[in-house]
Formats: sequence, C-alpha cells, structure tokens
Amino acid sequence: MISLENVKKSYGHVNALDGLTMHIEDGAIYGFVGPNGAGKTTAIQMMCGLEFPDEGSVMVDDMEAGSNVRRLKKRIGYVPDHTGSYPNLRIIEYMDFFAECYDMHDQKTKRRIQNLLNMVGLQERQTQFMDSLNTGAQQKLSLARALIHDPKILIMDEPTAGLDPNTRFEFRQMIANLADSGKTIIISSNVLNEISELCTDIGIIDHGNMVMEGKIDEVLDHVNASNPIIISIAGSLGSALQALRTDRMVRSVSIRNNDLLITFTGSKKDESNLLKRLVEAGVPVRGFHREKGNLEALFLQLTGTREERRVTYYEAESDFSEG
Repeated sequence: MISLENVKKSYGHVNALDGLTMHIEDGAIYGFVGPNGAGKTTAIQMMCGLEFPDEGSVMVDDMEAGSNVRRLKKRIGYVPDHTGSYPNLRIIEYMDFFAECYDMHDQKTKRRIQNLLNMVGLQERQTQFMDSLNTGAQQKLSLARALIHDPKILIMDEPTAGLDPNTRFEFRQMIANLADSGKTIIISSNVLNEISELCTDIGIIDHGNMVMEGKIDEVLDHVNASNPIIISIAGSLGSALQALRTDRMVRSVSIRNNDLLITFTGSKKDESNLLKRLVEAGVPVRGFHREKGNLEALFLQLTGTREERRVTYYEAESDFSEG
C-alpha cells in the first residue's frame, strides 16, 4: 500500500503540496488526475523517494520512502511521458543498458527482455535504432524498460498521450493484464474517459490537496445520484404528473420532449418503489433511469474553485527518469 499523510512541500513561496493525504491499495489501478500545477508530479516524486516532504509522511509498503530509496528502486517502475533521447542505441542495447542499471545481466534477464519486447510487439524490431521508432513504439519500449526488474508498483505519466486509437487500445490491454498479474498501477492522466474505463480507483488533486478520492464505481455512483431521473412515458403525461405530485422525495419535475426529468432525493430502493407506484397507478412507463454523470463534469466542478475540501468514497531506475 502507498500512503501519503498530510504531506506538505514548498518551493520558495509556492506550496506544491498543502496537506496532501492519499491512499493507494495493493493491486489497484489508480487514476491520479488534476489540473496542471496541482501537485501530481511532486507527489509522484515523493512516492519514488526523489523528493522529501517538509511535513507529513510518505509510506510505500510500510517503508518511509525518503529513507529507503535503494529499496524503492527495486519495487517501482516508472514510465514518463517521454522516452528520453537515445538515437544511437538499438532497441536491444537500450534494454540491456537499463538491465545493467539494476545489476541484471544473466541468462534469465536476457529471456525476460525478450519476453517484454514480445509483450509490447517490438521483439522483431529489436535491432532497429531508437530514432526509427514512432511515438507509440517509443512509449511501448518505455513500458518494457520500466518492467525489466519486475517491479511491484508501476507509475505511468500520461501513458497514452499522443497515441493513435489502436495503440491506445493496446496500451490499455497491457495495463489491464499487468494489473491482473498483481501489480499496483498509478496512472497520472487527465484523459478522464480512459480513467473511468480503466481504473479501479481515482484521486483528484487541486492546489496541492486531495479534493476527492475513492473507488471509481462509488465516485461515479455519487455523481449519478445528483443527476435527474429520466422517465419516458408512452402517451399522455397527466397520470405520471399526478402520481409524482404525491411523492415527498420528488423535489422538482420538468418536461423534455415526451420525457419527465425529476429531481429525486431517495435511495436506489426508493427509486424502485417509485417506479412500482407509477406502474400500479397505470402510468405507461417506457423507460426509467438516472441520467449518467461523467468524470469530466465532476473534475471541472471540483477543480473550478479554490475552496479546500476533501471527499472520500472508500468503504470503511538509477533514478527513475530517462533523460
């Protein structure tokens, strides 16, 4: 588990982290999102032991991150948003070089490198020079490089930025497979539709503070709970409007085309009971569902203000850069 507790970090008069608290469970795919300058990079550097907090604690697998940098290197793989510049190296030479950084040079390592290149689809191109690779191939190679030492934790910075749709799909499949193998994966990204589809957990940071963190399904349920219920009626709306007027949990009703949009404050069970009462009252209900929310709207809502708040929806390489 990775845990940051009330972490503060300043650079001069700039507060990069202002009491940040976050928790990443083992085996999670954690989407870490926030506006530019919100503190994501500083938090990631803390996890890697490359930065130290002014106040608070950063724990990785029960180790204080800043005091155990050498041990952390063996547990963390990092995929930056750029590959670095190694134009005169062949792909296999690049992989061998980083294996040496971890003092890995036996036959088992050679087999692992071949397996990783095969995983990312570059095994047959391993004798090509780095400068012949397009953006997608470079990012795949960066992923393979980050996995050389079989880290328990994989941190990825904008892994699908600038990739074509096919390569993005391939990357998402590889990430899901790595999570299935037991790795904890942290994805720093603002591609919110991918975060919602791929991640199990999410943390939204703004002005150095966590404004929302939790299981992705619970966060989306929370978003949806504030959206109206849409009721589609086959025929006249009169009987439906009459039935809704008597329900104390219906706060407002509006009409869109032949649908009713209602603000409803009840639970999911109350929603089911409402539908049952409408049907028993003879209302010809054709459809009944909550209007779906999305992470983008939530993100804009939470990061569009300087108000500090925290909402939780959990139940209760030598260095790590390439250039």
